[in-house]
Amino acid sequence: MIADYFPDADVVVPMSERTAVVLAGGRSTRFDGDDKAVADLAGTPMIRRVVDRTAPAVDAVVINCRAAQRGTIEEVLDGAAVPVTFAEDDYPDEGPMAGMATGLRAVAGEYAFVVACDMPFVDADFVDHLFERAAGQDAAVPRPGQWFETTHAVYRASAMADACEAALADGKERIVAPLFDLDFVVVDAEEVHEHGHPRTFENCNTREDFEDAARRLRE
Repeated sequence: MIADYFPDADVVVPMSERTAVVLAGGRSTRFDGDDKAVADLAGTPMIRRVVDRTAPAVDAVVINCRAAQRGTIEEVLDGAAVPVTFAEDDYPDEGPMAGMATGLRAVAGEYAFVVACDMPFVDADFVDHLFERAAGQDAAVPRPGQWFETTHAVYRASAMADACEAALADGKERIVAPLFDLDFVVVDAEEVHEHGHPRTFENCNTREDFEDAARRLRE
């Protein structure tokens, strides 16, 4: 396999066909100021749970986060099943679209699965399906209900990074804005049920969410 360097990486990792970009740079404002990315969820830090559940579908992981978060996240991801590198935010607090652009710029391969760090029920089989659906397109984006799940989708990395940067330059803030510059396929509710489970999109923002998720994970 061809080796390549990721920006800000400390090691050389294999050129990957499939990468996961985990967005972890938020301020966790609904989590009492603590960093929910590394908070304990049923005995495992949440971001580690997300990476472990995604790993069977990808060859490498890029973590997008603030510089201040990196050390702690590196600790909790030590020993992960796939290579983990970092794409730190140059301009923190610009929102998920900026984080997505930063993370996607650090991707070595053509396609990447973008996932928020607070989705602990992510389903690797469904991620695999999204990669298959994205082939030949700029993106495969689930729409199980009224809303697009833009932070649980597969993108052609360079195309989506370009679209995000263009949207930011135009002052657009809605995370769906970059989609409409892409040739993308919609994965609807019927397809979600056929190849995965709707809970793959569930996120944990509050301590109550953590308690509910922990109970279900234990069960």
